[in-house]
Amino acid sequence: MKQIGSILKKFTVPILCVIVLLWIQAMCDLSLPDYTANIINIGIQEKGIDSTIPNVLSKDTYNNMLTLVENKEEIIDLYEKKTLTSFPTKDQKKYLKKYPLLEQEELYFRKKITKEQEKENENLFARIFLFLEVFTNKDSQMSMMTNLPQIPGKSNLEVFSTLDQEIKTQIINNFNNQLDNYENSMIEQLAIESIKKEYQKIGINLDNLQMEYIIYNGLIMISIAALIMLVAILIGYIASRTAAKFSYLLRNKVVTKIMSFSNKEFTEFSTASLITRSTNDIQQIQMLFVMLLRIVVYSPILGIGALLKVMGNSMNWVIALAIGLIMLIVLILFTFAMPKFKLIQKLVDKLNLVSREILTGIPVIRAFSTERHEEKRFDEANQELSKVNLFCNRIMGIMMPTMSFIMNGVAILIIWVGAKQVDFGTLQVGTLMAFITYTMQVIMSFLMLSMVSIALPRAWVSVKRIGEVLGKENSIQETKNPEKFNIEKKGIVEFKDVYFRYPDAEEDVLEDISFVAKPGTTTAFIGSTGSGKSTLVNLIPRFFDVTGGKILIAGTDIRNVNTYDLREKIGYVPQKGNLFSGTIRSNILFGAEDKSDENMKKSAHIAQATEFIEAKEDGYESEISQGGTNVSGGQRQRLSIARAIATNPEIYIFDDSFSALDYKTDISLRKALSEETANATIFIVAQRISTIMHADQIIVLDKGNIVGKGTHEELLKTCEIYKEIALSQLKEDELHG
Repeated sequence: MKQIGSILKKFTVPILCVIVLLWIQAMCDLSLPDYTANIINIGIQEKGIDSTIPNVLSKDTYNNMLTLVENKEEIIDLYEKKTLTSFPTKDQKKYLKKYPLLEQEELYFRKKITKEQEKENENLFARIFLFLEVFTNKDSQMSMMTNLPQIPGKSNLEVFSTLDQEIKTQIINNFNNQLDNYENSMIEQLAIESIKKEYQKIGINLDNLQMEYIIYNGLIMISIAALIMLVAILIGYIASRTAAKFSYLLRNKVVTKIMSFSNKEFTEFSTASLITRSTNDIQQIQMLFVMLLRIVVYSPILGIGALLKVMGNSMNWVIALAIGLIMLIVLILFTFAMPKFKLIQKLVDKLNLVSREILTGIPVIRAFSTERHEEKRFDEANQELSKVNLFCNRIMGIMMPTMSFIMNGVAILIIWVGAKQVDFGTLQVGTLMAFITYTMQVIMSFLMLSMVSIALPRAWVSVKRIGEVLGKENSIQETKNPEKFNIEKKGIVEFKDVYFRYPDAEEDVLEDISFVAKPGTTTAFIGSTGSGKSTLVNLIPRFFDVTGGKILIAGTDIRNVNTYDLREKIGYVPQKGNLFSGTIRSNILFGAEDKSDENMKKSAHIAQATEFIEAKEDGYESEISQGGTNVSGGQRQRLSIARAIATNPEIYIFDDSFSALDYKTDISLRKALSEETANATIFIVAQRISTIMHADQIIVLDKGNIVGKGTHEELLKTCEIYKEIALSQLKEDELHG
């Protein structure tokens, strides 16, 4: 997990950029419902009049308002008197067109005030305009609230102006107390109706005012929508690019880690599992990474913001009900689907394993006519994975319609409850629509988080599987203070009391192995199957580490040197020649890319590969398929030998590498090899006596022990096991060839 975290640290800047952009997107999304509500409430219903503090007042209205209020400064401080000549000559026509009454009398224009000042005074002015409506219009439904005496020939305002100040104050206080029974929104709506009349009196075209307001707010909404689109595109680009780069680095780190594994680690992770972890699991993590950036960050911002927007609304219980239902469904899904999500990756491993075995073993399958058995085995693994995937898909298929039902049901419930409030005048239509939108945003936030929480377990399994690979401690550790090889002892290999036991094995595979191999000599190993020949030579390049004793190369313990420096000195040819997809050239120069074509051709000539290479139409540029399946076993082995020769190593290891060669090629190859490697140390593992009988030193192994050591002639006299092997392969007159 630490390794994954260290990669994430590299993406701190883009992640922070995405978070900032998501915050901007959420704020934009949260602002749109308010503009929608304003267009409906103010633009359509209130003709674009967005404040109970009018922008302009007629002289009569201004004076009447001063009559109705005790603290006249509240009005005087907000308005200033202007005539047509108060404006610049070039602007007079514009103002006259907008305010026709300006030609006949002076008007009172509102001064510039802050939003805070406007909010503080809106309720006051709404009440003042209602007073004005009552005192100037006897037919107003609210006239009865003043309890003014009716005097023939006089208006309510004239009657009110004749009263003592104490009575005036009492009437105003009684009126205010009655207004307190109404919602502020309803008071403001009633006041705006009076302001409409005032604007009509001044000559303001309310239709133009309405259209200006709707267009202005509509343009703002379009701008916000465009900003949301641009931000969303930018978020998608950064998130996708970051996730792709993250998975690229993670995949590199995984493959680099796998490359450092010894044979011990490869026995703990199957090849199929490592392939799945390097591809499918990292893909799952990449998807999770994108989801975390796009959803887990965005949803809480949007959900909390929407909740704050509707805070204090009487219908909040609807949101609580919806969230409760969603959480209940998610809990049920978790209970049934979670175990299946965890199982999927293991089943993918199993399917990959079966597929790989079938594809690599097709010749054997055909030879033994077991196609139907293998098809059945694949079908079983395939069906098992398909059933789990189908179960998970069905669960998800049920979830989405259920969530849609809840969302639509909540919308209907809000409309049903809100319609009554609209009818009573306590809620405006636009506010109801905004509440529905905010509720949907809250529900969508929880829904998106629920989707992530469902996908998270499967991705988390992948995270842990990748963590297992990256966190695996290599059994072969690099020394912190590597030593250098002794140049004076170049090419000398010495085994000193070497013991080896495979991990978790109960017995040693090799016991008390001691010998010395010098430059210019060939050391051969022979013995029955399972005697430890290949295991012994695999200890030299540190594919495994000895469990007892030590191996010295050039006088230095190989555990105390850098493995790269160690393996650079070794040319290794395994039992099974393994070629890579590419060309013959790329395979021969696999470990010697800096070598010349001349060196490549020389290596191919020594390995007796020139004849079949030059017979091909493209020669050294001929394509080699994966694993070298388009060349024969003998050709594959000769190219493997040429690859080792091309590196010009100090030590050669041939692990039963001549078994696929015919007798004639074997002799020619060893003869050419002996001339080329006169100063190198050679190790040969062989089953054929003819391959090793001319070796300088032959070591006979039996059950992990050295039972004979010497030349061919010496061993015929001193080692019974060697003699038995020789007699089983050669005639008596050939033994001393």
